Amino acid sequence: MTAPSGPLSGVRVLDLSRVLAGPWATQMLADLGAEVIKIERPGVGDDTRHWGPPFTTKTDGSKGDAAYFLCANRGKKSVELDIATPEGAAVIRELTKTCDVLVENFKTGGLKKYGLDHAALSAINPRLVYCSITGFGQDGPDAHRAGYDYMIQAMGGLMSITGQPDGAPGAEPMKVGVAVVDLFTGLYASNAILAALMHARATGEGQHIDIALFDVQAAMLANQATNFFVSGQVPARMGNAHPNLAPYQPFPCADGMVVIAVGNDSQFRALAGALGAAGMGTHPRFLTNALRIEHRAAMTAELSAITAGLTMKALMAALETAGVPCGPVNTVDQVFDEPQAKHRGLEVTQARADLSAPVRTVANPIRMSLTPVAYDRAPPALGQDTDAVLGARGRPDRDAG
Repeated sequence: MTAPSGPLSGVRVLDLSRVLAGPWATQMLADLGAEVIKIERPGVGDDTRHWGPPFTTKTDGSKGDAAYFLCANRGKKSVELDIATPEGAAVIRELTKTCDVLVENFKTGGLKKYGLDHAALSAINPRLVYCSITGFGQDGPDAHRAGYDYMIQAMGGLMSITGQPDGAPGAEPMKVGVAVVDLFTGLYASNAILAALMHARATGEGQHIDIALFDVQAAMLANQATNFFVSGQVPARMGNAHPNLAPYQPFPCADGMVVIAVGNDSQFRALAGALGAAGMGTHPRFLTNALRIEHRAAMTAELSAITAGLTMKALMAALETAGVPCGPVNTVDQVFDEPQAKHRGLEVTQARADLSAPVRTVANPIRMSLTPVAYDRAPPALGQDTDAVLGARGRPDRDAG
């Protein structure tokens, strides 16, 4: 195995997290060159190893890890350790001495009974950056509650603005197709960790990072939240329409759908011209974005009547020539078939000795000219690095039994 490379080479991360938000953050650190030691329950591992089907297949034909686990655990070392035992907790305290970062997503206060809370571990290593990821944060009336992406999408307002509008077929609040709150939380966490590492290197002081899914979901409301703050009007579900722009949605074609994303008035005039309807571009109802939003239904109907008679290829060719942003509504397989995806290498393939086929994951989107992401390790088999990481300590949780 090659030594880790990248801008975070030399940074050591102790990962006590599981499922998605925490592992997403630590995978980002691993992709950037950090050594990430993932602590997993003996014989069971991260819950997501079992979140299938689909599952990988081992070389002996038996069931391997769930695909879900693979998406968030590339580049890590897996160590089986029962932190609920005194021996296992002692190993964590020992590892903390040589780690720069610890990431955990236990319920608020859940690690204190093992002596693995921030106060206890920062006393051992004052430079430690300790990141806690929870549903609702370290304080407040809901701090004790568990939090999962789906419920946070609901409670945090995202589902209220996602889905078809009331009165339309299939109208109901809708979750997003991937766990976006977990993913955003992982990204906020990794950003905070990097900032705290800079502070620690400059001052010798580590700190406690408190990241809550609920807080992140509120931040994700972005323009929808500020729309409410400014207008006092509660945003509603609009299907695929945009609250602040028009036209900015999918339009039907003879063989599928194409998203047309008009960001200014000149682009709308270019759109109208490309569709052979130049009069729309100068019509008093559609001259400005505000007017197009006011007359959205009529505008959408007129545009849809035109696009429905075109193939996706013909529509996109015409719009690209006119400089109007557009793109096909792809299925997942079509995403990785796109020439741009192939050119950018968006699929990463890595071998793992115990599996019958290579592991395929999505590439990290960060591109750096001097310190590129290096894919040094496939998502690990459960416990594959226990002996290498713990060395003479072996497997204390098992030895104790």
